Amino acid sequence: MVCRMFRLETEVDKARRDLLRTRLRETNTAASPVLRALRGTPDERDVPLHVWAVNDTDDGLAGGLVGYTWATWLHVTYLWVDERLRGGGLGAGLLREAERIAFEERGCRAVRLETWDFQAPRFYEKQGYEVVCEVPDYPPGITEYMLTKRLG
Repeated sequence: MVCRMFRLETEVDKARRDLLRTRLRETNTAASPVLRALRGTPDERDVPLHVWAVNDTDDGLAGGLVGYTWATWLHVTYLWVDERLRGGGLGAGLLREAERIAFEERGCRAVRLETWDFQAPRFYEKQGYEVVCEVPDYPPGITEYMLTKRLG
């Protein structure tokens, strides 16, 4: 029997983080034919997708969507609309444009996003999204929702 001793370290180490990410990716690629098929293709990497609503008069930011596409999915990371403009369709328009680009230009078939209970879960449901996961108390006192939508 071989007995090994290890020490646990907790400092932030970017080189080890990158090594860990590489090794995990290699393990995942070896285990999954889907991930293996992505290797060496444009879908292998995240591709940023940003949509901005800019005020014509002063170039101020009225709203925006930040996300990325990967493996035929659009992931919406942030969607924000200036409080004075909410309820007027700008958020829906930003989302529609991101979905259009993802579907028509990048071949995406689905979208995913996360939102908290005090943010916009009902807004997303009105746009055709379905809650697929709820994480209560994340952070404490708040529920996080993951929503998805099929495109096309």
